Amino acid sequence: MRDTVFRGGSVLIGLDSDNRPLYSDAIAFRDGTVAALGQDAHALAEDPNGEVVDLEGGTLVPAFGDGHAHPLLAGLEAEGPQVRGASSLKDLLRIVKEWKASHPDDDWIVGGSYDGSLTDDGLFDAKWLDEVTGDTPTILRGWNYHTAWVNTAALRAAGITRETPDPTCGEIVRRPDGTPLGTLREAAANDFIERVVPRHPEDAQLRALDAATQQYIAHGITWVQDAWVEPADVDVYCAAAQAGHLHARVNLAFKADPGDWRSQLVEFGAARRRIEELDTEMLTARTVKFFVDGIIENFSAFLTEPYAVRPDERGTPNWAPDELARAVREIDALGFQIHLHAIGDAAVTSALDAIEYAQLANDAWDRRPVIAHAILVRPADMNRFFELGVIANFEPYWAQCDHVTMSQTIPYIGEVRGKWQYLIHSVRSAGAQVSFGSDWPVSSMDWRLAFATAVTRRDPFDEGAERLIPEERVDAATAFAAFTEGTSFQAFAATRGSLRVGNVADAMWLSDDPLQTEASQIPTLAIQGTWLSGKRVSG
Repeated sequence: MRDTVFRGGSVLIGLDSDNRPLYSDAIAFRDGTVAALGQDAHALAEDPNGEVVDLEGGTLVPAFGDGHAHPLLAGLEAEGPQVRGASSLKDLLRIVKEWKASHPDDDWIVGGSYDGSLTDDGLFDAKWLDEVTGDTPTILRGWNYHTAWVNTAALRAAGITRETPDPTCGEIVRRPDGTPLGTLREAAANDFIERVVPRHPEDAQLRALDAATQQYIAHGITWVQDAWVEPADVDVYCAAAQAGHLHARVNLAFKADPGDWRSQLVEFGAARRRIEELDTEMLTARTVKFFVDGIIENFSAFLTEPYAVRPDERGTPNWAPDELARAVREIDALGFQIHLHAIGDAAVTSALDAIEYAQLANDAWDRRPVIAHAILVRPADMNRFFELGVIANFEPYWAQCDHVTMSQTIPYIGEVRGKWQYLIHSVRSAGAQVSFGSDWPVSSMDWRLAFATAVTRRDPFDEGAERLIPEERVDAATAFAAFTEGTSFQAFAATRGSLRVGNVADAMWLSDDPLQTEASQIPTLAIQGTWLSGKRVSG
Protein backbone atom coordinates (compact mmCIF):
# COMPACT_ATOMS: atom_id res chain seq x y z
CA MET A 1 0.00 0.00 0.00
CA ARG A 2 1.42 3.34 -1.08
CA ASP A 3 0.10 6.45 0.60
CA THR A 4 -0.20 9.83 -1.08
CA VAL A 5 -0.02 12.67 1.43
CA PHE A 6 -0.95 16.27 0.63
CA ARG A 7 0.38 19.09 2.76
CA GLY A 8 1.86 22.55 2.42
CA GLY A 9 -1.53 24.21 1.91
CA SER A 10 -5.10 23.72 3.05
CA VAL A 11 -7.55 20.88 2.58
CA LEU A 12 -11.20 21.86 2.24
CA ILE A 13 -12.76 18.63 3.45
CA GLY A 14 -16.34 19.70 2.79
CA LEU A 15 -19.15 21.44 4.65
CA ASP A 16 -20.81 20.68 7.96
CA SER A 17 -24.58 20.49 8.50
CA ASP A 18 -24.73 24.29 8.85
CA ASN A 19 -22.97 24.84 5.51
CA ARG A 20 -19.73 25.87 7.24
CA PRO A 21 -16.42 24.73 5.74
CA LEU A 22 -14.32 22.04 7.36
CA TYR A 23 -10.55 22.28 6.92
CA SER A 24 -7.41 20.29 7.58
CA ASP A 25 -3.75 21.01 6.93
CA ALA A 26 -3.00 17.54 5.54
CA ILE A 27 -4.75 14.54 3.97
CA ALA A 28 -3.63 11.06 2.91
CA PHE A 29 -5.04 8.80 0.18
CA ARG A 30 -4.66 5.02 0.18
CA ASP A 31 -6.22 2.40 -2.08
CA GLY A 32 -8.53 4.95 -3.67
CA THR A 33 -10.00 6.36 -0.47
CA VAL A 34 -9.21 9.02 2.12
CA ALA A 35 -7.06 7.31 4.74
CA ALA A 36 -6.22 10.08 7.18
CA LEU A 37 -6.48 13.79 7.96
CA GLY A 38 -4.43 16.23 9.98
CA GLN A 39 -1.71 14.81 12.23
CA ASP A 40 -2.51 11.25 11.18
CA ALA A 41 -1.83 12.25 7.59
CA HIS A 42 1.37 14.09 8.51
CA ALA A 43 2.62 10.92 10.22
CA LEU A 44 2.11 8.91 7.03
CA ALA A 45 4.29 11.38 5.14
CA GLU A 46 7.31 9.89 6.91
CA ASP A 47 6.93 6.59 5.04
CA PRO A 48 9.77 6.49 2.45
CA ASN A 49 7.64 4.37 0.14
CA GLY A 50 4.86 6.94 0.01
CA GLU A 51 4.37 10.05 -2.10
CA VAL A 52 4.14 13.57 -0.74
CA VAL A 53 2.42 16.31 -2.75
CA ASP A 54 3.31 19.87 -1.78
CA LEU A 55 0.19 21.98 -2.27
CA GLU A 56 2.38 25.08 -2.54
CA GLY A 57 -0.05 27.19 -0.55
CA GLY A 58 -3.03 26.08 -2.60
CA THR A 59 -6.15 24.19 -1.59
CA LEU A 60 -7.22 20.59 -2.15
CA VAL A 61 -11.01 20.29 -2.50
CA PRO A 62 -13.42 17.46 -3.35
CA ALA A 63 -13.71 16.94 -7.10
CA PHE A 64 -16.78 18.50 -8.70
CA GLY A 65 -19.59 16.92 -10.70
CA ASP A 66 -21.66 18.15 -13.63
CA GLY A 67 -25.31 17.31 -13.10
CA HIS A 68 -26.51 17.94 -16.66
CA ALA A 69 -24.39 17.89 -19.80
CA HIS A 70 -23.91 16.29 -23.21
CA PRO A 71 -20.26 15.20 -23.49
CA LEU A 72 -20.65 13.18 -26.68
CA LEU A 73 -22.31 16.08 -28.48
CA ALA A 74 -19.67 18.46 -27.13
CA GLY A 75 -16.82 16.28 -28.30
CA LEU A 76 -18.33 15.83 -31.75
CA GLU A 77 -18.25 19.58 -32.37
CA ALA A 78 -14.53 19.17 -33.03
CA GLU A 79 -15.37 16.89 -35.96
CA GLY A 80 -16.91 19.75 -37.98
CA PRO A 81 -16.44 23.46 -38.74
CA GLN A 82 -15.69 25.43 -35.57
CA VAL A 83 -18.52 27.95 -35.80
CA ARG A 84 -19.11 28.42 -32.07
CA GLY A 85 -16.67 31.30 -31.84
CA ALA A 86 -18.01 33.16 -34.88
CA SER A 87 -18.58 36.83 -34.01
CA SER A 88 -20.82 37.63 -36.98
CA LEU A 89 -22.80 35.93 -39.72
CA LYS A 90 -20.05 36.85 -42.18
CA ASP A 91 -17.44 35.27 -39.91
CA LEU A 92 -19.54 32.13 -39.52
CA LEU A 93 -19.92 31.70 -43.27
CA ARG A 94 -16.18 32.23 -43.75
CA ILE A 95 -15.45 29.38 -41.31
CA VAL A 96 -17.82 27.04 -43.13
CA LYS A 97 -16.35 28.02 -46.50
CA GLU A 98 -12.84 27.25 -45.29
CA TRP A 99 -13.99 23.90 -43.90
CA LYS A 100 -15.58 23.02 -47.23
CA ALA A 101 -12.36 23.92 -49.06
CA SER A 102 -10.24 21.76 -46.76
CA HIS A 103 -12.66 18.80 -46.84
CA PRO A 104 -13.73 18.71 -50.51
CA ASP A 105 -14.63 15.01 -50.51
CA ASP A 106 -16.94 15.02 -47.48
CA ASP A 107 -20.45 13.82 -48.27
CA TRP A 108 -21.93 16.03 -45.56
CA ILE A 109 -20.84 19.06 -43.53
CA VAL A 110 -22.02 18.68 -39.94
CA GLY A 111 -21.12 21.28 -37.34
CA GLY A 112 -22.10 23.07 -34.18
CA SER A 113 -22.92 25.25 -32.66
CA TYR A 114 -23.76 28.70 -33.99
CA ASP A 115 -24.98 31.68 -31.97
CA GLY A 116 -28.65 32.25 -32.74
CA SER A 117 -28.35 35.92 -31.82
CA LEU A 118 -26.19 36.61 -34.90
CA THR A 119 -29.47 37.51 -36.63
CA ASP A 120 -32.10 39.76 -35.10
CA ASP A 121 -34.85 37.14 -35.23
CA GLY A 122 -32.74 34.01 -34.74
CA LEU A 123 -33.66 32.74 -38.21
CA PHE A 124 -31.10 31.58 -40.79
CA ASP A 125 -31.66 31.17 -44.52
CA ALA A 126 -30.56 28.07 -46.46
CA LYS A 127 -29.46 30.35 -49.31
CA TRP A 128 -26.75 31.89 -47.15
CA LEU A 129 -25.22 28.47 -46.57
CA ASP A 130 -25.65 27.55 -50.24
CA GLU A 131 -23.20 30.30 -51.19
CA VAL A 132 -20.36 28.60 -49.28
CA THR A 133 -21.34 24.91 -49.39
CA GLY A 134 -22.77 24.44 -52.88
CA ASP A 135 -24.39 21.04 -53.33
CA THR A 136 -22.84 19.46 -50.23
CA PRO A 137 -25.67 18.82 -47.72
CA THR A 138 -24.91 20.89 -44.63
CA ILE A 139 -26.40 21.10 -41.16
CA LEU A 140 -25.23 23.31 -38.30
CA ARG A 141 -26.75 22.94 -34.85
CA GLY A 142 -27.66 26.06 -32.94
CA TRP A 143 -25.91 26.74 -29.66
CA ASN A 144 -29.10 25.78 -27.80
CA TYR A 145 -29.27 22.34 -29.49
CA HIS A 146 -32.98 22.90 -30.07
CA THR A 147 -32.44 24.52 -33.47
CA ALA A 148 -30.64 23.64 -36.70
CA TRP A 149 -29.69 25.53 -39.86
CA VAL A 150 -29.56 23.56 -43.11
CA ASN A 151 -28.78 24.36 -46.73
CA THR A 152 -30.88 23.61 -49.78
CA ALA A 153 -29.04 20.37 -50.52
CA ALA A 154 -29.83 19.10 -47.02
CA LEU A 155 -33.50 20.04 -47.38
CA ARG A 156 -33.52 18.15 -50.67
CA ALA A 157 -31.85 15.11 -49.07
CA ALA A 158 -34.58 15.07 -46.45
CA GLY A 159 -37.37 15.57 -48.96
CA ILE A 160 -38.57 18.72 -47.17
CA THR A 161 -40.68 20.91 -49.46
CA ARG A 162 -43.46 23.47 -49.27
CA GLU A 163 -45.91 20.60 -48.79
CA THR A 164 -44.04 18.92 -45.91
CA PRO A 165 -46.05 19.32 -42.68
CA ASP A 166 -44.43 20.34 -39.44
CA PRO A 167 -43.67 17.35 -37.23
CA THR A 168 -45.38 17.02 -33.88
CA CYS A 169 -43.65 19.38 -31.41
CA GLY A 170 -41.46 20.85 -34.13
CA GLU A 171 -41.37 23.62 -36.71
CA ILE A 172 -40.02 23.95 -40.23
CA VAL A 173 -39.66 27.72 -40.40
CA ARG A 174 -41.02 28.99 -43.71
CA ARG A 175 -40.78 31.98 -46.00
CA PRO A 176 -43.95 34.00 -46.71
CA ASP A 177 -44.57 31.80 -49.78
CA GLY A 178 -44.53 28.63 -47.65
CA THR A 179 -41.17 27.29 -48.82
CA PRO A 180 -38.81 26.08 -46.08
CA LEU A 181 -36.41 28.82 -44.98
CA GLY A 182 -33.63 26.57 -43.72
CA THR A 183 -34.18 26.92 -39.96
CA LEU A 184 -35.57 23.89 -38.10
CA ARG A 185 -36.80 24.00 -34.55
CA GLU A 186 -37.26 21.36 -31.85
CA ALA A 187 -38.47 18.01 -33.26
CA ALA A 188 -37.96 19.23 -36.83
CA ALA A 189 -34.25 19.65 -36.07
CA ASN A 190 -33.82 16.55 -33.92
CA ASP A 191 -35.75 14.25 -36.26
CA PHE A 192 -33.69 15.54 -39.18
CA ILE A 193 -30.47 14.70 -37.37
CA GLU A 194 -31.66 11.23 -36.39
CA ARG A 195 -33.33 10.35 -39.68
CA VAL A 196 -31.31 12.08 -42.40
CA VAL A 197 -27.81 13.05 -41.27
CA PRO A 198 -25.24 10.23 -41.42
CA ARG A 199 -24.02 9.19 -38.01
CA HIS A 200 -20.40 9.95 -37.20
CA PRO A 201 -18.23 6.84 -37.53
CA GLU A 202 -17.35 5.06 -34.31
CA ASP A 203 -13.74 6.23 -34.29
CA ALA A 204 -14.91 9.85 -34.40
CA GLN A 205 -17.34 9.22 -31.55
CA LEU A 206 -14.62 7.56 -29.48
CA ARG A 207 -12.35 10.54 -30.10
CA ALA A 208 -15.19 12.79 -29.01
CA LEU A 209 -15.76 10.99 -25.72
CA ASP A 210 -12.03 10.73 -25.05
CA ALA A 211 -11.51 14.46 -25.62
CA ALA A 212 -14.63 15.56 -23.75
CA THR A 213 -13.95 13.50 -20.63
CA GLN A 214 -10.31 14.58 -20.63
CA GLN A 215 -11.52 18.18 -20.61
CA TYR A 216 -13.70 17.38 -17.63
CA ILE A 217 -10.79 15.84 -15.75
CA ALA A 218 -8.61 18.84 -16.56
CA HIS A 219 -11.27 20.98 -14.89
CA GLY A 220 -11.46 18.85 -11.76
CA ILE A 221 -14.79 17.22 -12.67
CA THR A 222 -14.91 13.45 -12.12
CA TRP A 223 -18.61 12.67 -12.65
CA VAL A 224 -20.95 13.76 -15.45
CA GLN A 225 -24.63 13.21 -16.16
CA ASP A 226 -25.06 12.73 -19.91
CA ALA A 227 -28.63 13.97 -20.14
CA TRP A 228 -29.51 12.92 -23.69
CA VAL A 229 -28.64 9.40 -24.79
CA GLU A 230 -30.15 7.86 -27.91
CA PRO A 231 -30.19 4.07 -28.42
CA ALA A 232 -27.28 4.17 -30.88
CA ASP A 233 -25.13 5.99 -28.31
CA VAL A 234 -25.04 2.96 -26.01
CA ASP A 235 -22.69 1.05 -28.33
CA VAL A 236 -20.11 3.81 -28.44
CA TYR A 237 -20.28 4.38 -24.68
CA CYS A 238 -19.70 0.70 -24.04
CA ALA A 239 -16.80 0.67 -26.50
CA ALA A 240 -15.33 3.78 -24.88
CA ALA A 241 -15.55 2.28 -21.40
CA GLN A 242 -13.90 -0.97 -22.51
CA ALA A 243 -11.12 0.82 -24.42
CA GLY A 244 -10.29 3.30 -21.65
CA HIS A 245 -11.66 6.37 -23.43
CA LEU A 246 -13.79 7.49 -20.48
CA HIS A 247 -11.58 9.57 -18.21
CA ALA A 248 -14.43 10.84 -16.01
CA ARG A 249 -17.33 8.78 -14.71
CA VAL A 250 -20.46 9.13 -16.85
CA ASN A 251 -24.05 8.23 -16.03
CA LEU A 252 -26.37 7.83 -19.01
CA ALA A 253 -29.91 9.17 -19.22
CA PHE A 254 -31.88 7.43 -21.97
CA LYS A 255 -34.21 9.81 -23.81
CA ALA A 256 -37.88 8.84 -23.51
CA ASP A 257 -39.92 9.46 -26.65
CA PRO A 258 -43.50 10.73 -26.21
CA GLY A 259 -44.74 8.47 -28.99
CA ASP A 260 -42.70 5.33 -28.30
CA TRP A 261 -42.01 5.29 -24.59
CA ARG A 262 -43.93 2.07 -23.95
CA SER A 263 -41.87 0.13 -26.46
CA GLN A 264 -38.72 1.72 -25.05
CA LEU A 265 -39.19 0.14 -21.61
CA VAL A 266 -37.65 -3.17 -22.63
CA GLU A 267 -34.87 -1.39 -24.53
CA PHE A 268 -33.97 0.78 -21.52
CA GLY A 269 -33.83 -2.25 -19.23
CA ALA A 270 -31.64 -4.21 -21.64
CA ALA A 271 -29.24 -1.29 -22.08
CA ARG A 272 -28.96 -0.85 -18.31
CA ARG A 273 -28.17 -4.55 -17.84
CA ARG A 274 -25.60 -4.44 -20.61
CA ILE A 275 -23.76 -1.56 -18.95
CA GLU A 276 -24.00 -3.16 -15.50
CA GLU A 277 -22.35 -6.26 -16.94
CA LEU A 278 -19.32 -4.18 -17.92
CA ASP A 279 -18.73 -3.82 -14.16
CA THR A 280 -16.89 -0.51 -14.37
CA GLU A 281 -17.24 2.53 -12.14
CA MET A 282 -16.69 4.73 -15.19
CA LEU A 283 -20.09 4.05 -16.77
CA THR A 284 -23.57 3.69 -15.29
CA ALA A 285 -27.07 3.91 -16.75
CA ARG A 286 -29.60 4.50 -14.03
CA THR A 287 -31.56 7.43 -15.49
CA VAL A 288 -34.26 8.26 -18.06
CA LYS A 289 -34.59 11.75 -19.53
CA PHE A 290 -37.81 13.53 -20.50
CA PHE A 291 -37.95 16.72 -22.57
CA VAL A 292 -41.09 18.23 -21.07
CA ASP A 293 -40.87 21.35 -23.26
CA GLY A 294 -38.47 23.35 -25.42
CA ILE A 295 -36.83 26.74 -24.91
CA ILE A 296 -38.03 30.32 -24.51
CA GLU A 297 -36.11 31.63 -27.54
CA ASN A 298 -38.06 29.27 -29.83
CA PHE A 299 -41.39 30.02 -28.10
CA SER A 300 -41.48 26.31 -27.31
CA ALA A 301 -41.06 26.56 -23.52
CA PHE A 302 -44.42 25.64 -21.98
CA LEU A 303 -45.95 28.58 -20.07
CA THR A 304 -49.01 28.86 -17.84
CA GLU A 305 -49.96 32.16 -19.48
CA PRO A 306 -49.23 33.25 -23.08
CA TYR A 307 -45.98 34.80 -24.21
CA ALA A 308 -45.90 38.56 -23.79
CA VAL A 309 -45.21 39.06 -27.50
CA ARG A 310 -47.49 36.25 -28.74
CA PRO A 311 -50.78 36.51 -26.85
CA ASP A 312 -52.19 33.37 -28.48
CA GLU A 313 -49.24 31.07 -27.70
CA ARG A 314 -48.22 29.30 -24.50
CA GLY A 315 -45.44 27.20 -26.00
CA THR A 316 -45.19 23.55 -26.97
CA PRO A 317 -45.45 20.84 -24.35
CA ASN A 318 -43.74 17.75 -25.74
CA TRP A 319 -45.86 15.59 -23.45
CA ALA A 320 -49.51 15.91 -22.55
CA PRO A 321 -49.50 16.18 -18.73
CA ASP A 322 -51.48 12.96 -18.25
CA GLU A 323 -49.24 11.01 -20.63
CA LEU A 324 -46.13 12.37 -18.93
CA ALA A 325 -47.47 11.24 -15.56
CA ARG A 326 -48.18 7.74 -16.88
CA ALA A 327 -44.73 7.45 -18.46
CA VAL A 328 -42.94 8.71 -15.34
CA ARG A 329 -44.93 6.24 -13.21
CA GLU A 330 -44.02 3.27 -15.42
CA ILE A 331 -40.35 4.15 -15.72
CA ASP A 332 -40.09 4.95 -12.02
CA ALA A 333 -41.54 1.51 -11.31
CA LEU A 334 -38.59 -0.01 -13.20
CA GLY A 335 -36.18 1.64 -10.77
CA PHE A 336 -34.91 4.36 -13.10
CA GLN A 337 -34.11 7.82 -11.80
CA ILE A 338 -36.31 10.41 -13.51
CA HIS A 339 -34.57 13.43 -15.10
CA LEU A 340 -36.88 16.04 -16.62
CA HIS A 341 -35.94 19.02 -18.80
CA ALA A 342 -38.44 21.73 -17.81
CA ILE A 343 -37.92 25.39 -18.67
CA GLY A 344 -41.34 27.08 -18.73
CA ASP A 345 -43.34 27.46 -15.54
CA ALA A 346 -46.12 25.17 -16.85
CA ALA A 347 -43.50 22.56 -17.73
CA VAL A 348 -42.08 22.71 -14.21
CA THR A 349 -45.57 22.25 -12.78
CA SER A 350 -46.22 19.32 -15.12
CA ALA A 351 -42.89 17.74 -14.12
CA LEU A 352 -43.65 18.09 -10.41
CA ASP A 353 -47.15 16.70 -10.92
CA ALA A 354 -45.76 13.66 -12.76
CA ILE A 355 -43.26 12.94 -9.99
CA GLU A 356 -45.96 13.27 -7.35
CA TYR A 357 -48.21 10.89 -9.29
CA ALA A 358 -45.44 8.28 -9.52
CA GLN A 359 -44.72 8.55 -5.80
CA LEU A 360 -48.38 8.02 -4.94
CA ALA A 361 -48.81 5.13 -7.38
CA ASN A 362 -45.57 3.20 -6.81
CA ASP A 363 -43.80 1.66 -3.86
CA ALA A 364 -41.42 3.86 -1.91
CA TRP A 365 -37.75 3.79 -2.92
CA ASP A 366 -34.75 6.09 -3.05
CA ARG A 367 -35.82 7.91 -6.22
CA ARG A 368 -33.84 11.19 -6.28
CA PRO A 369 -35.78 12.64 -9.25
CA VAL A 370 -34.25 15.61 -11.03
CA ILE A 371 -35.83 18.61 -12.70
CA ALA A 372 -33.16 20.22 -14.86
CA HIS A 373 -32.98 23.92 -15.76
CA ALA A 374 -36.20 24.99 -13.94
CA ILE A 375 -35.74 28.42 -15.46
CA LEU A 376 -39.23 29.65 -14.56
CA VAL A 377 -40.74 28.48 -11.28
CA ARG A 378 -44.13 29.76 -10.14
CA PRO A 379 -44.29 30.89 -6.51
CA ALA A 380 -46.94 28.19 -5.94
CA ASP A 381 -44.41 25.50 -6.91
CA MET A 382 -41.52 26.79 -4.84
CA ASN A 383 -41.92 24.44 -1.88
CA ARG A 384 -42.84 21.38 -3.94
CA PHE A 385 -39.22 20.56 -4.80
CA PHE A 386 -38.51 19.94 -1.12
CA GLU A 387 -41.87 18.32 -0.39
CA LEU A 388 -41.44 15.79 -3.21
CA GLY A 389 -37.71 15.23 -2.70
CA VAL A 390 -36.89 16.64 -6.14
CA ILE A 391 -33.33 17.69 -6.95
CA ALA A 392 -33.34 21.10 -8.64
CA ASN A 393 -30.54 21.01 -11.19
CA PHE A 394 -29.68 24.56 -12.23
CA GLU A 395 -27.24 25.76 -14.88
CA PRO A 396 -26.08 28.86 -12.98
CA TYR A 397 -23.95 30.34 -15.77
CA TRP A 398 -27.21 31.34 -17.46
CA ALA A 399 -28.31 33.44 -14.48
CA GLN A 400 -26.99 36.74 -15.83
CA CYS A 401 -28.18 39.68 -17.93
CA ASP A 402 -26.57 38.52 -21.15
CA HIS A 403 -27.69 39.35 -24.67
CA VAL A 404 -30.17 36.46 -24.93
CA THR A 405 -31.74 37.21 -21.55
CA MET A 406 -32.19 40.91 -22.26
CA SER A 407 -33.10 40.79 -25.96
CA GLN A 408 -35.20 37.62 -26.06
CA THR A 409 -36.03 35.93 -22.77
CA ILE A 410 -37.41 38.85 -20.75
CA PRO A 411 -39.17 40.55 -23.70
CA TYR A 412 -40.79 37.22 -24.62
CA ILE A 413 -42.04 36.32 -21.13
CA GLY A 414 -42.57 39.81 -19.67
CA GLU A 415 -41.27 41.55 -16.57
CA VAL A 416 -43.34 39.62 -14.00
CA ARG A 417 -42.16 36.19 -15.10
CA GLY A 418 -38.73 37.69 -15.69
CA LYS A 419 -38.46 37.74 -11.88
CA TRP A 420 -39.03 33.97 -11.71
CA GLN A 421 -35.77 33.04 -13.41
CA TYR A 422 -33.18 30.75 -11.81
CA LEU A 423 -34.53 30.98 -8.26
CA ILE A 424 -31.55 29.13 -6.83
CA HIS A 425 -31.51 30.89 -3.47
CA SER A 426 -35.27 30.54 -2.95
CA VAL A 427 -35.46 26.87 -3.90
CA ARG A 428 -32.43 26.06 -1.74
CA SER A 429 -33.81 28.08 1.19
CA ALA A 430 -37.06 26.11 0.93
CA GLY A 431 -35.01 23.02 1.79
CA ALA A 432 -34.62 21.37 -1.61
CA GLN A 433 -31.45 19.63 -2.73
CA VAL A 434 -29.72 21.67 -5.44
CA SER A 435 -27.14 20.43 -7.93
CA PHE A 436 -25.34 22.42 -10.60
CA GLY A 437 -24.69 21.55 -14.22
CA SER A 438 -23.37 23.16 -17.38
CA ASP A 439 -25.51 21.78 -20.23
CA TRP A 440 -22.23 21.71 -22.18
CA PRO A 441 -21.92 22.32 -25.13
CA VAL A 442 -24.87 24.72 -24.81
CA SER A 443 -22.60 26.71 -22.50
CA SER A 444 -19.13 26.34 -21.07
CA MET A 445 -18.31 23.32 -18.93
CA ASP A 446 -15.84 25.44 -16.89
CA TRP A 447 -17.34 25.35 -13.41
CA ARG A 448 -15.44 28.51 -12.42
CA LEU A 449 -17.65 30.65 -14.64
CA ALA A 450 -20.84 29.07 -13.31
CA PHE A 451 -19.65 29.31 -9.69
CA ALA A 452 -18.88 33.03 -10.04
CA THR A 453 -22.21 33.69 -11.76
CA ALA A 454 -24.19 31.89 -9.06
CA VAL A 455 -22.54 34.11 -6.44
CA THR A 456 -22.82 37.38 -8.38
CA ARG A 457 -25.76 36.91 -10.81
CA ARG A 458 -23.84 38.82 -13.48
CA ASP A 459 -21.24 38.37 -16.18
CA PRO A 460 -18.27 37.03 -14.20
CA PHE A 461 -15.87 39.11 -16.30
CA ASP A 462 -17.70 42.45 -15.93
CA GLU A 463 -17.90 43.79 -12.41
CA GLY A 464 -20.11 46.65 -13.58
CA ALA A 465 -22.65 44.44 -15.32
CA GLU A 466 -26.30 44.48 -14.32
CA ARG A 467 -27.28 41.65 -11.99
CA LEU A 468 -30.16 39.31 -12.78
CA ILE A 469 -32.49 39.19 -9.76
CA PRO A 470 -29.65 39.89 -7.29
CA GLU A 471 -31.66 38.61 -4.33
CA GLU A 472 -31.28 35.12 -5.84
CA ARG A 473 -27.51 35.17 -5.34
CA VAL A 474 -26.08 32.37 -3.23
CA ASP A 475 -22.97 32.41 -1.09
CA ALA A 476 -19.82 30.59 -2.11
CA ALA A 477 -20.46 27.70 0.27
CA THR A 478 -23.86 27.02 -1.32
CA ALA A 479 -22.38 27.08 -4.81
CA PHE A 480 -19.60 24.76 -3.66
CA ALA A 481 -22.14 22.37 -2.12
CA ALA A 482 -24.17 22.25 -5.35
CA PHE A 483 -21.10 21.18 -7.32
CA THR A 484 -19.92 18.63 -4.73
CA GLU A 485 -22.50 17.22 -2.33
CA GLY A 486 -25.38 18.11 -4.65
CA THR A 487 -24.03 16.31 -7.70
CA SER A 488 -22.85 13.37 -5.57
CA PHE A 489 -26.33 13.01 -4.11
CA GLN A 490 -27.77 13.12 -7.62
CA ALA A 491 -25.27 10.41 -8.62
CA PHE A 492 -26.25 8.13 -5.68
CA ALA A 493 -22.61 8.42 -4.58
CA ALA A 494 -22.70 8.66 -0.80
CA THR A 495 -18.93 8.36 -0.47
CA ARG A 496 -18.10 11.17 -2.89
CA GLY A 497 -18.62 14.91 -2.56
CA SER A 498 -16.42 15.42 0.50
CA LEU A 499 -12.96 14.35 1.64
CA ARG A 500 -13.94 12.75 4.93
CA VAL A 501 -12.00 9.69 6.03
CA GLY A 502 -13.28 6.61 4.23
CA ASN A 503 -14.69 8.50 1.28
CA VAL A 504 -13.59 8.04 -2.32
CA ALA A 505 -10.42 10.02 -2.99
CA ASP A 506 -11.72 12.25 -5.78
CA ALA A 507 -10.03 15.61 -5.43
CA MET A 508 -9.01 18.79 -7.20
CA TRP A 509 -5.97 20.95 -6.40
CA LEU A 510 -6.68 24.68 -6.74
CA SER A 511 -4.30 27.59 -6.51
CA ASP A 512 -6.48 29.13 -3.77
CA ASP A 513 -9.51 28.44 -1.61
CA PRO A 514 -12.72 29.03 -3.61
CA LEU A 515 -14.60 29.91 -0.43
CA GLN A 516 -12.11 32.64 0.45
CA THR A 517 -11.64 34.01 -3.06
CA GLU A 518 -13.41 37.15 -4.25
CA ALA A 519 -16.19 36.10 -6.62
CA SER A 520 -14.76 38.14 -9.49
CA GLN A 521 -11.50 36.20 -9.13
CA ILE A 522 -13.01 32.71 -9.13
CA PRO A 523 -12.54 32.37 -12.93
CA THR A 524 -8.80 32.97 -12.46
CA LEU A 525 -8.28 30.07 -10.03
CA ALA A 526 -5.73 27.65 -11.47
CA ILE A 527 -6.69 23.96 -11.50
CA GLN A 528 -3.36 22.29 -10.79
CA GLY A 529 -4.31 18.65 -10.58
CA THR A 530 -7.16 16.14 -10.40
CA TRP A 531 -7.29 12.77 -8.60
CA LEU A 532 -9.88 10.09 -9.36
CA SER A 533 -10.11 7.28 -6.81
CA GLY A 534 -6.74 8.35 -5.46
CA LYS A 535 -4.97 8.29 -8.82
CA ARG A 536 -3.64 11.48 -10.33
CA VAL A 537 -5.31 11.86 -13.72
CA SER A 538 -4.52 15.47 -14.61
CA GLY A 539 -1.98 18.15 -13.83
